[in-house]
Amino acid sequence: MIRHLVLFKLNEGVERDDPRVVAGAAAFFALGDRIEELRFWECGWNLSDRPIAHDFAINSAVDDLDALKRYVEHPDHQAAAAMWREFATWVIADYEF
Repeated sequence: MIRHLVLFKLNEGVERDDPRVVAGAAAFFALGDRIEELRFWECGWNLSDRPIAHDFAINSAVDDLDALKRYVEHPDHQAAAAMWREFATWVIADYEF
């Protein structure tokens, strides 16, 4: 299986209650029920106040690299990611487990 981790950092001056952010988070929360390739899905807001912490995280799993590619290319994933491009940056790690 492949673990897919994503950590998001809101851009300077953007807050969690910004309507774009609220809509973007809702789009990601909904993905777990919409994309067949996902074997595990969770996401949520960071609780840490440490300066190095990111703001939002996705922790997911798929069967293999082909499933990961299908997930990434899925229209619902693409739409959610496009929303986040407006107000955040992110880092990704994909690894076998």
